[in-house]
Amino acid sequence: MGICGIKKAFGVLFIALMGAITAHAQEKLFGPGGEEKHTHSGIIFNINAGLDLPMADMAKRFGMSYRLGPSLWYKTKQNWIIGIRTDFIVGGKIKDDSLMINIRDRYLGFNGKTVEMLNVDGNRVGVPFYERGYMAGIQVGKIVKKNKSNPDNGLFILGSTGFIQHRINIFVRDKDVPQLRGEYLKGYDRLTNGWYLGSTVGYSYISSTGLLNFNFAFDGVLGFTKGRREYQFDLGRENTEARTDILLGIKAAWMIPIFKRKEEEIVFE
Repeated sequence: MGICGIKKAFGVLFIALMGAITAHAQEKLFGPGGEEKHTHSGIIFNINAGLDLPMADMAKRFGMSYRLGPSLWYKTKQNWIIGIRTDFIVGGKIKDDSLMINIRDRYLGFNGKTVEMLNVDGNRVGVPFYERGYMAGIQVGKIVKKNKSNPDNGLFILGSTGFIQHRINIFVRDKDVPQLRGEYLKGYDRLTNGWYLGSTVGYSYISSTGLLNFNFAFDGVLGFTKGRREYQFDLGRENTEARTDILLGIKAAWMIPIFKRKEEEIVFE
């Protein structure tokens, strides 16, 4: 399936992940007679972790990656959710085998994790490199299928949009490779950024006993990005082409709800 097919098939994609526990307590949702209480409104702080599979142009450059970061939601009594998210992208596999081809040892091949080259003392050193990036944006959605016994829980759908950036982080520990000092690094790092659309479908659970608050979901990101370096030394050309970057994965979050009681007393979950 080509890039256009992927866009049509997935629209805005999925990433997911599972389980977490909170040490904060929350009010029970049922009274002594077992009657159902109202839904709650308030703030939910999430600590997210996820595993991503890259697709489209992202898959040509990087292998599997991880996303970590916080998000902050406000949930209404009607179970609408609006929030902000920040994810840090971390990976250890680079597939771009032309990386630093003009300065690395041409006889040792390319393993996607390090390159061999000579330092200022004429010694061969291994230079590691990594995928690094981040994304930040807004989220809007709703808990669309509530749990009858606990109306704050259920299947949720979120849409998001914002900014995404990624690059190759080349790590020269002792700064002893003159070809990779200062501004020269920018000629190899493949800096890329742009805007994205995202979607998240999952299940959110806030326990009536306060012992377990979590969500897990499938999450997808469709990035409309562009290379931002005017010239790449190893490619011998500029790096400003438009790209389609896709991440599909699973994620989970540890949730800390801060809800209001019916009497408007604030409850820290």
